[in-house]
Parts: sequence; C-alpha cells; structure tokens
Amino acid sequence: MKNIILIGMPGSGKSTVGVVLAKVLGYGFLDSDLIIQAQEGKRLFEIMEEVGNDGFLLVEERVNSQLCAERCVIATGGSAVYGAKAMEHLKSIGTVVYLELPYRELERRLGNLKHRGVVLKEGQTLEDLYRERVPLYEKYADITVPEGGLDVQQTIEKLLPRLKDL
Repeated sequence: MKNIILIGMPGSGKSTVGVVLAKVLGYGFLDSDLIIQAQEGKRLFEIMEEVGNDGFLLVEERVNSQLCAERCVIATGGSAVYGAKAMEHLKSIGTVVYLELPYRELERRLGNLKHRGVVLKEGQTLEDLYRERVPLYEKYADITVPEGGLDVQQTIEKLLPRLKDL
C-alpha cells in the first residue's frame, strides 16, 4: 500500500486520525501544516498575515507538490485542495481519503479560526467556506469516510476495510 493522504475541513480530525491510523498500519506520519511551518519558520496564521491568503496558498501548494514519502499517512491542511498541482502529486503518491464531517458538527468542533490558520476570504463565513470546499474534497477523494457522530477509533474502523481493497 502506498501513502494515505487525508483531506477535509479544518477540525475534521485529519491530524488526530492520521497519527492513530499510522500507528495501526505501522506507517510514518506527516502533517503538511507542520512541514510548512518548519520550512517557513512561522506559524500558519503568521504566514497568512505576512503574505495574505493567496500567498499562503502558493506556499502550501509548493510544499505539498514536493512531499516525498513512502508508507506514510499524510494529513494535509484544509486548503490543500485549492492547489491542483499539489493534489495531482498527492494522488500520484497515494490514496486520498476525504474525512467528511457534517457542517453542524464541524461548527461545534472549531474554535478560533485565525489561530488555526484557516484561509478565509474577506467577509467569508465558515459555512461559505464549507460549501466552497466540499466539491473539491469530493473531486479529489479516492475514498470518502462519513464521520458524523464518530470518534477517532470508529472513523479508523470504518476506513480500514476500505484501504484493504486497494
């Protein structure tokens, strides 16, 4: 099995599920947001403040386009799907899994969006962002895991049988 790439909205559990899934599979774990921060020497929201949303998306696409990994679970940032080149690369090195979360549950999970490094356009609400991104997540996903009402372990139990088919 190649890499497993997790996509989905901020707060959908990509990093949390990713760490546990990597342990279960005996894989490595990469968090692309942490790689961006390490390469740029700044937190995500600081990068956004410095170069704006469009500049951040370019940084994110560059980093994701260059990820080299084998037998890893890769948790991407929620905005990774805006980078077509990056998503092509990620699909070429692994299976893309969309962690699908209903909007109301997502809204309950999220705290301060600014400090999470969420790319929001001026005047855009979380619901607007959700509606904009869901079609992109669906477009790139090889597997979709509806995780409404599920905890981390239940999400992984729902995903594992689908990974064995690959």
